[in-house]
Amino acid sequence: MKKFALIVAGGNGTRMGAPISKQYLPIGRRPVLMHTLEKFHNTDPMIDLTLVIPEGDFVFWGKLCEEHAFSVPHHLVSGGRSRFQSVKNGLNSISDSQGIVAIHDGVRPFVSREVILESFLEAEKKGSAITVIPLKDSIRKLTDDGKSVFKERQYYRLVQTPQTFDLSKIKKAFEVQELAQFTDDATVYEHQGWQVHLISGNLENIKITTPEDLEYADFLIGKKSN
Repeated sequence: MKKFALIVAGGNGTRMGAPISKQYLPIGRRPVLMHTLEKFHNTDPMIDLTLVIPEGDFVFWGKLCEEHAFSVPHHLVSGGRSRFQSVKNGLNSISDSQGIVAIHDGVRPFVSREVILESFLEAEKKGSAITVIPLKDSIRKLTDDGKSVFKERQYYRLVQTPQTFDLSKIKKAFEVQELAQFTDDATVYEHQGWQVHLISGNLENIKITTPEDLEYADFLIGKKSN
């Protein structure tokens, strides 16, 4: 079955405090997005890659690709006003009606090859494959009266990407109107009444959001190159 991947970086990101969006900041001397695209391409060169970024960044991205001699084949699609709209734009750009599509945060460049391969395999079998990791810390739920309640962490998981789906089903799921409860692609899929299937992620698969994340990302890049 044909494989697709949407690498989504449609936002502008303000928490980094940098003059350019976080997806273009360098780690290991190259923009974050290049590492992410390369990870999917190197895992399986047959994956059809689509990069979703703001339309106003297309020229800038093209210049970055020239500057770094970046040759991983990919399509560009304009992002929307929200992540939901960005993913919907990406899905609508895929003309095929059958296949498996992985939806991945552009600022998660450390997803492992094994996780990518398993996500496609499990989604083909079960319709979806949502990457999660267990919690390491104790957790408490805040209540409306200002108190807190202990919760058993064994019953909870932290959700990552890729979130991988049967293409026809996730396209149908995104035909609905956007709702506040849609915090990720799994919640959109689940809204159709379909059960999501969880797979184990890798701890290094962090989402680069803050300057501290960027420092850690540089450390991980240096660690892998040694």
